[in-house]
Amino acid sequence: MRIILCLSLVIATFSACAQEKKENDVVLEPDPKNYTTELVVQDLQIPWGMAWLPDGSMLITEKSGALIHFKNGNKKSIGNVPEVYVRNQGGLLDIELHPQYEKNGWIYITYSSKDGAEKGGNTALIRAKLANDQLIDIETLYKGTPNTTKGHHFGSRIEFDNEGYVYFCIGDRGNRDVNPQDVTKDGGKIYRLHDDGSIPKDNPFIQTENAKKAIYSYGHRNPQGMALHPNGTIWVHEHGPRGGDEINPIQKGINYGWPVITYGINYSGTQITALTKKEGMQQPLYYWIPSIAPSGMDFVTSDIYPDWKNDIVIGSLKFQYLELVELTDQKVSGRKKLLEDIGRVRNVRQGPDGFIYVAVENKGILKIVPKT
Repeated sequence: MRIILCLSLVIATFSACAQEKKENDVVLEPDPKNYTTELVVQDLQIPWGMAWLPDGSMLITEKSGALIHFKNGNKKSIGNVPEVYVRNQGGLLDIELHPQYEKNGWIYITYSSKDGAEKGGNTALIRAKLANDQLIDIETLYKGTPNTTKGHHFGSRIEFDNEGYVYFCIGDRGNRDVNPQDVTKDGGKIYRLHDDGSIPKDNPFIQTENAKKAIYSYGHRNPQGMALHPNGTIWVHEHGPRGGDEINPIQKGINYGWPVITYGINYSGTQITALTKKEGMQQPLYYWIPSIAPSGMDFVTSDIYPDWKNDIVIGSLKFQYLELVELTDQKVSGRKKLLEDIGRVRNVRQGPDGFIYVAVENKGILKIVPKT
């Protein structure tokens, strides 16, 4: 009787998970091939971040630690870049300009930093200015602690909202059972700061004893995509384990559940948790099974792509394509495969000229040009 009861519970649990997956599932449609691509920047290894200066030239971060200024078809190395802890997923990561860059000149960068007493590194956010092909006036705005020699889950993306707050993310740094659910510790969090690094007085944990006051949301695994929705909210996607990559609109003070709830399993095939839902923990807007290993994301707001407008473009490291996630009433209603077999997509951004640019490992940066 006990064996039959246990078997019944297993079947019920499996059926519930299967139903949840079915309800979440949206068919991935084939590449419409209604565009061509142009290779804009050649010979890049792991181009992580890209940002455009007012003159139309581009700043590009290479994970190895190089910051490149691409202008008029030429690449120039920028000097005085802080020392980067390059290990596995760690390196020189994202880059973003201040919304008022033309007035103040501030550039924001995340990277894996060795600063601190412990060996290893952790994700840091800095700001700096650019002069004579050098970074100057470098200020550290936030540095995750402690350092660790683990080489994975650094995050990290940067985004400004319409009110001038700067958001960035740090992955759980391989310590999933401690960091994501503990607001007194860094890792597995989305952070919000004023542009000078000071803590907003209305951050959700400002009154919580011993909490990291910069935290805006928690319970994340490894966010590697962040973008500003046209309605002004911040959205992220994050890597799940084996299955369970997620898209999440970020809300103040919300717990996104990792690792207490997840739709993924361990890479070995064993279970992380029996729970996919729990009271007080936010369900993802969408999750992928199997994982696509998402990296980079942006909302399409340009009139250049009328069929894609207000949808999301997201890179897939694992399956080496660009995914168009179609939205209806802020719900995922369709998926399309773009740039099939292009290579490991590391980032995707809509440029100031309205075109979509895609950074591909061991290739470079491509521009998507619709067919006329």
